[in-house]
Amino acid sequence: MVKIDIPVGAKYIIDKLNSAGFEAYIVGGCVRDSILGKNPNDWDITTSATPYEVKNIFRRTIDTGIQHGTVTVLVDKSVFEQSEKNTHHDYAFEVTTYRVDGEYADHRRPNSVEFTTSLEEDLKRRDFTINAMAYNDREGVIDIFGGMEDLKQGVIRCVGNPSDRFDEDALRILRAVRFAAQLGFEIHEDTKTAMREQAKFLKDISAERIQVELTKLITSDNPDRLIEAYELGLTKIILPEFDEMMNTPQNNPYHLYSVGVHTIKVMENVPADMVLRYSALLHDVAKPMTKTTGEDGVDHFYNHQPEGAKVARKILRRLKLDNNTIDRTCNLVLNHDFYLDSETQSPAFRRFLGRLGIENFSDYMAIRKADMAGQSDYMLEVKEASTKVLEALYQRAISEKQCIKISDLAINGKDLMELGMKPGKEMGDMLHYLLEQVLDEPKKNERDNLILMVKEKLNI
Repeated sequence: MVKIDIPVGAKYIIDKLNSAGFEAYIVGGCVRDSILGKNPNDWDITTSATPYEVKNIFRRTIDTGIQHGTVTVLVDKSVFEQSEKNTHHDYAFEVTTYRVDGEYADHRRPNSVEFTTSLEEDLKRRDFTINAMAYNDREGVIDIFGGMEDLKQGVIRCVGNPSDRFDEDALRILRAVRFAAQLGFEIHEDTKTAMREQAKFLKDISAERIQVELTKLITSDNPDRLIEAYELGLTKIILPEFDEMMNTPQNNPYHLYSVGVHTIKVMENVPADMVLRYSALLHDVAKPMTKTTGEDGVDHFYNHQPEGAKVARKILRRLKLDNNTIDRTCNLVLNHDFYLDSETQSPAFRRFLGRLGIENFSDYMAIRKADMAGQSDYMLEVKEASTKVLEALYQRAISEKQCIKISDLAINGKDLMELGMKPGKEMGDMLHYLLEQVLDEPKKNERDNLILMVKEKLNI
């Protein structure tokens, strides 16, 4: 029998519910992850007790979603002190009553919820077999729908009729690909068929919920499964720009793949960081709209970087991502193609670093190297040499503490005011003038020298 190491708090709740005459189990993702040897993020508990019965049994509770049967139970610290096996330190656990959902009119949420005393009825409404297992120490794993076998075989399969499950919540269509990407599993053919037929209902799902699943998919170990989402018609609804990228070939000596497949290769070659993966996903997003073909038959994508930054911003706003992620991603999309031939171009590099932000250089290099990894070997030595030039110039800028932005100047607005200047446009222009001089020649960034330059400029 499979043995799961349940957190002390969860075990306490299950035992107390059992003692009161109710059934109780950990359920869903925590059972799946435990069987797979992963550390669960959440430990959800399901029970035959109604929310009000749960509230009567436990002293401290929060009505998290009581209309849907969910109460958060807060476990006293004394419970952990009494336990010898104090490996988990979670104090709050969601406890949900077995339930049966009513009709779904909008592919998002049930019109009504009814509580039941049947664990099977509760598990029957869950999305995939691997998420429809329950467990307690007394009975072991309760697996009515073959979740253990599907875990063993590496299969994502709906509980019961896939069409019914996707009718209940269309987001499950995207979740199927997300789980396949995270776990490295294959999607069952019957489930795939229903996904193709019902992908259109993803339009009914909020952007926030779509974004959570898309982010988990692209930051997984298998971001290439986005191509499966494309083949099943999902991206046509949630990210139509990716479909355009998949349908845009690159007849160019630097490239081997369509824009879409190249994009996947870049995603595979950057760390699984949200900003880096979104930057990789969108770095060439404007290539379809900027594509031109020369008389020699070679494709060009002039200005795809600035156009891409604009399109990326629209997409990321549509997906309701936070402003910091949007700004950092668009910055990398705008600047990802910058390169230099030699170290003699150090002033150009410092200006680039000022635009990029010195703190973003490592992210830029990650995208640049991944971009090269997704291209042909044409001019590879030149591209690699340029990368080394950029890294050397960056190291020199850091070690010499070179001036990159106005705040790095050896004088500031207060110094200019002491020279008779007033705050405003004139002062701003003067600081920019000084920065330009110092970007060309870093040695000029000395206080006395800068003051002399200001005086000469002001004729004082």
